[in-house]
Amino acid sequence: MGVKSSIGWTDSTWNPIRGCSMAKGSEAKGCLNCYAARLNARNLPEMKSPTTGEPFARILESGPRWTGKVELIEKSLTLPLKWKKPKRIFVNSLSDLFHEGLTDERIDRVFAVMALCPQHTFQVLTKRPERMLEYLSSVPLNSGPLPNLWLGVSCEDQDTASARIPLLLQTPAAVSFVSYEPALGPVDFTRLSDGRINSLNAVYVTGENLDWIIVGGESGPGARPFDIQWARSTIAQCKAAGVACFVKQLGAKPFGWKFPHLPDSDISPLKDRKGGDPLEWPEELRVQEFPEVASAARV
Repeated sequence: MGVKSSIGWTDSTWNPIRGCSMAKGSEAKGCLNCYAARLNARNLPEMKSPTTGEPFARILESGPRWTGKVELIEKSLTLPLKWKKPKRIFVNSLSDLFHEGLTDERIDRVFAVMALCPQHTFQVLTKRPERMLEYLSSVPLNSGPLPNLWLGVSCEDQDTASARIPLLLQTPAAVSFVSYEPALGPVDFTRLSDGRINSLNAVYVTGENLDWIIVGGESGPGARPFDIQWARSTIAQCKAAGVACFVKQLGAKPFGWKFPHLPDSDISPLKDRKGGDPLEWPEELRVQEFPEVASAARV
């Protein structure tokens, strides 16, 4: 599956891996209302395993939930080879490339395609940075990491940021980024875990810093509130550190600024149900930057 994306920070999605499960630390957070699980639970033919015909997710009393089955989709694997025009490609928007159910050999095959497509930029997000670090530490990097590969972690609050970002910063990447979405609590990106880590503007182990932070509120069924102060804080932290920031959406339940025509209501007046139209936002939140990419990937 490879389709033009409505996600503002990418051009297309590519899903050579299908299926997933809740990630440790995000069971009641970012994974709880997973849009990919809901999509896969709709029992559509194209959302089922091409080998078994079984769905990758089912509707339970608690909501859409993954079955835990993870599979390499052969027919989707080579799609980027057919796309000649350069694209930013979000890899596995419906799964996690570093899921524990995948063998290194299957991950190798995905990396091989990315290596064969230098015209594209591949954006990989994971909630499993420990597997990502382990995998990439075991791969020979004679010429450095792939220059067209951006590696990122998803976080929802301070706990998930503190657990995942330090591992990201130890992983070789051309660009290191964070998707702070759905944002479910405030995050101080300058103080992670033990207090000596400053991911934005100070040295950590190899001297690497974050290059890019995406921030957004939750949308869809069961969406939880998004305080726009979390976006304001992220923008300010990024600006102070010279890091690119991309405000993706305010979500279905943004709060934290006054609506003159609804003075006593906490109901969002935004017409866009995902809060994704910047023209409806306070002007100071209309920040959608991309990282500057160095001529050579960092080692």
